[in-house]
Amino acid sequence: METTDLCFTPATELAAMIRSRTLSPVEIMDAVLARIEILNPRLNAYLTLDAERAREQAKAAEAAVMRGETLKPLHGLPVSIKDLEPSAGLRCTYGSKFFEHNIADFDGMVTARVKAAGGIVFGKTNTSHYGYKDMCDNLIGPPCRNPWKLERTSGASSGGAAAAVVAGLGPLAHGSDGAGSIRIPAALCGVFGLKPSFGRVPNWPNADIWAARSHNGPITRTVADAALLLGVMAGPDPRDPTSIDSPPEDYLAAVARPLEALRGLRVAWSVDFGYAPVDPEVRRLTAAAAERFQSFGCEVEAVNPDWDNPREPASVMWYVSFAARLGERYDQRPEWFEPSLAEMIEAGRRISGVQHGQAQLARTVFYEQARRFFERYDLLLTPQMPLGAWSVERGPSTIEGKPTPSMFDRLNFTFPFNQTGQPAASVPCGFTSEGLPVALQIVGRWHADRLVLQAAAACEQAAPWAQQRPPV
Repeated sequence: METTDLCFTPATELAAMIRSRTLSPVEIMDAVLARIEILNPRLNAYLTLDAERAREQAKAAEAAVMRGETLKPLHGLPVSIKDLEPSAGLRCTYGSKFFEHNIADFDGMVTARVKAAGGIVFGKTNTSHYGYKDMCDNLIGPPCRNPWKLERTSGASSGGAAAAVVAGLGPLAHGSDGAGSIRIPAALCGVFGLKPSFGRVPNWPNADIWAARSHNGPITRTVADAALLLGVMAGPDPRDPTSIDSPPEDYLAAVARPLEALRGLRVAWSVDFGYAPVDPEVRRLTAAAAERFQSFGCEVEAVNPDWDNPREPASVMWYVSFAARLGERYDQRPEWFEPSLAEMIEAGRRISGVQHGQAQLARTVFYEQARRFFERYDLLLTPQMPLGAWSVERGPSTIEGKPTPSMFDRLNFTFPFNQTGQPAASVPCGFTSEGLPVALQIVGRWHADRLVLQAAAACEQAAPWAQQRPPV
């Protein structure tokens, strides 16, 4: 197999070749690291690499295969970790100047589970400052760029992870999602991203556990690869008291025959929730993808959910969280904070305790509205992002002719499901006239991760996307 083709081969296929001894973990690691050496200076997808140790671990994985040892699910596969999670012995910056030279001395929960499953953690992917926004730049170094058009953003905050996967810089990537941070870059880069149910994958360490908002999940080229990684990441952990206290399902087996699970389902399609601006090209492409569910045997209905716009309470809680967590450091070194993050912190400081409490009450009301809506439907389909990737330097000023002064103006389809904790997946569904990826969002009922993966797998079977490669 050509080296480039190897870098774009799905992880499930790589795992099968490792087990059959037709491919060595050393060959995979060498191919990925060589491609990173060529492309990362242009993309800035990785903040840190551990090439020497990764090659040593790949050799050890190869030796285990040759000895006939029982192999674990990720044996010998390269896995990247977003730089908001510590991985022992690797630099962990959190996208912050305060931690530019910080070396982690322990493994976060996802890193530990990946290693226990035989995966090789070889690098930390780029992210915005503590993941505060949907563009992947920070004050440590150059921004992460979109492999489809280098002058465009990769999205964020898991921007490095999505850019790496679509450019062939590693088959399996960890991401995290507090307001869309898995789904945003997955959509803008044209890969698959899953925000599992809240608590499906424990979140540790986490300074703000009781915010009940952030989800760990996979970013991959294929749905099966995401199912493979989710099966490793999922499962309870007492260090996260909000984690779901049940073992993970066999997600990989579930996506093998997805259509059987979809026949007869009630599926809602909402192009704009009745209030969200959406680019006309995105409307057309996502509507066509949603209509395809009829061929899967589903009953598809165009709807306006008629629920409250959760933007105001969500932004209040977002600003207060960053003011509480980062305010002291902001006072110490304000020059180490991006202007937009500084504005969020200042906004958070102006919000009273009563206003924050009212936002939490509004979140409860919104959850109940969404829960009642999903009594009538099994799945909800929406556009994922309302436009293709915008400039790497600044956010778009308008969408569909409407002003978009705030980050939350372009996240109308993401943060609502962090507020409810429901599983949601970003599925590639075409390209704009500029050649930029567009994605459909699939949202499931409470804890319906399996069904969301099966719906995504059906989309992939009907209109595959993994063969598409960016021009870098």
